[in-house]
Amino acid sequence: MSATVPTPPVAPRHPKRIEQLGRVRTDDYAWMKDENWRQVLHDPKALRQDIRTHLEAENAYTKAMLAPVQPLQDQLFEEMKGRIKADDSSVPAPDGQFEYYVRFEAGAQHPVHARRFRSPAAKEEVLIDADALARGKAYFNLAHAEHSPDHSLYAYAADEQGSEIYRVYVKALAGGGEVLAEPVEQCTGDFCWSQDSGWLFWIWRDAEGRPAKVFRRPARGGARDDVLVYEEPDDGFFLHVHRSSSGAWIVIGAGNHETSETWLIPCSDPTSEPRRVEPRREGVLYDVEHWDGRFVVRTNEGGAVDFKLMWADEADPSKSSWREFVPHQPGRMIEGVTAFSGHLVRSEISDAIDRIVVTERGSLAEHAIGFDEEAYALSVEGGYEYDTTKLRFVYQSPTTPRQWFDYDMAQRARILLKTQEIPSGHDPERYVVRRLRARAADGAEIPITVLHRRGTPADGSAPLLLYGYGAYGLSMPASFSITRLSLVDRGWIFAVAHVRGGSEKGRGWFLDGRRFKKKNSFTDFIASAEHLAQSGYGRAGRIVAQGGSAGGMLMGAAANMRPELFAGIVAEVPFVDVLNTISDEDLPLTPPEWPEWGDPIRDQQAYDYIASYSPYDNVAPRPYPAILATGALSDPRVTYWEPAKWAARLREAGKAPRPVLLKINMDAGHGGASGRFDHLKDPALAFAFAIWAVEGAP
Repeated sequence: MSATVPTPPVAPRHPKRIEQLGRVRTDDYAWMKDENWRQVLHDPKALRQDIRTHLEAENAYTKAMLAPVQPLQDQLFEEMKGRIKADDSSVPAPDGQFEYYVRFEAGAQHPVHARRFRSPAAKEEVLIDADALARGKAYFNLAHAEHSPDHSLYAYAADEQGSEIYRVYVKALAGGGEVLAEPVEQCTGDFCWSQDSGWLFWIWRDAEGRPAKVFRRPARGGARDDVLVYEEPDDGFFLHVHRSSSGAWIVIGAGNHETSETWLIPCSDPTSEPRRVEPRREGVLYDVEHWDGRFVVRTNEGGAVDFKLMWADEADPSKSSWREFVPHQPGRMIEGVTAFSGHLVRSEISDAIDRIVVTERGSLAEHAIGFDEEAYALSVEGGYEYDTTKLRFVYQSPTTPRQWFDYDMAQRARILLKTQEIPSGHDPERYVVRRLRARAADGAEIPITVLHRRGTPADGSAPLLLYGYGAYGLSMPASFSITRLSLVDRGWIFAVAHVRGGSEKGRGWFLDGRRFKKKNSFTDFIASAEHLAQSGYGRAGRIVAQGGSAGGMLMGAAANMRPELFAGIVAEVPFVDVLNTISDEDLPLTPPEWPEWGDPIRDQQAYDYIASYSPYDNVAPRPYPAILATGALSDPRVTYWEPAKWAARLREAGKAPRPVLLKINMDAGHGGASGRFDHLKDPALAFAFAIWAVEGAP
């Protein structure tokens, strides 16, 4: 006798009529949004009881349905955990007489932050023990920690709900290591020190979770000493604050996805009023770095879609002083610059491959750091020292674990400092990486990075997991992952479709996948799946698609458009209720999102276009694949009710014989569990579901 299949929860329908711009829609599951959602972000226990009951029923159903693969899920978790060095530590970063680093005690979920004098016999000084701070808490995340330039203080930002509402604590490193009594409250987690160590600059977030103000506080002061430095008038702009690499300027950046503005405060006079570099102009992005007694401006001004670099005078850095330094080159995205006293380093990406370019002060001669693998990722790892010829960067590829290098920019010589250790063993030669290109209907070539074990047949017999994102200009690097190996070692093929909406082929690649071109992201993903199947890397009905956040929207759209391609869909914290969310001005991220998606509150064209693809609004009676949707109760980015509503509508309208599963983390936020081991439970769940969807789901 076969086992009884668990019965899914049936969400009650309470139709809510919504009239907007002369259009009418009905939302049967709007009740899942707690009217006190702001309070829930601060205190998950405040969730309305009927919603909690429903979410707990969904979690119980998912657990029951996946019970047959719970041993597999446990095995995957242990495999992934076995690839993490129990007592790992970072490569120390030098700064003056000290070197700073983090390390893990064996079995610890969170690191110890420490320093020592730059001497082989030096003793360790523990700055903070994050594992001790997290003890007894369901969630704990340390977002940012930084010592003061004079090495006397240590500040760190902690979130204890997953709601991304941080407190910033300041610890005195002398005299017993006392934590100052009054932390910074209601912070985004972003802060920086003035160069004289006398002031802490930090960003306040409002009740809607938006970064709205920059404050200055004496290093050892409290809330009564806070001084407002800058207030952002546009609630669609994000804020950030940092100290320039030279240490000469406090830099305040304000902007959204298409417009920005920068303000400067001299560190020689940190209490002075900020000075604007150049007034914001719609569609113009710029940021600045200080180098060689002047500013380097990275901007898209004047049609430089993929950015160019300009010189600007220190005394007057406004646009009137801008002079071209590195010209615009279509398809080569300049992602950022880092300054050292004798060199300027810029990070670039072209055709989904990273590059680091070094420019010498004086001669302005430049050279690039490159590697030979078919697909790889490079990243500059910020240090503390400005007056040095050494650049630290990280190299990795889907087959090569992370490698930390010190690169002498003057001698053009690299020294390998550390290779990520895989305790359970790893041989890169056992794996193969390929770079394929799919052709979209409009002729665009979509890069695809493919990873599989050597010997895995490319005859369509191997199951395929296809990952995608495609939003906000964020690129998916060809990086190393300890989790993916658990799939490819089981004969799976893992692929990443670098669809439009990211910046893998320049900012134009991003612009072609946003707003009224958003559907290109979806059709690119489908074209990638079809190309992989035609090339022998999987076949229709044995492909599992995976994506999170805005990539979860991609999953929902692909499921609506071509459900027969997929055996399963893993949609993690998926942004699927697009029309309702982007029409709700009170939600934390809605105003900043309008440049990305359009404004359906005031623009009929934007309303109609979003309505035509919004996954929640386009669920229809069709045979959907097995679906796993995840969410988190304290998530301020993609609220818990989006996946909950989507799952309910899929079951009601989808008429699908395959299961729709929902798992809501009741103790975390957008990024899932916070500990380095607990964090692995999410990919273990996703991969166990993927295997189940291909091999055994009802």
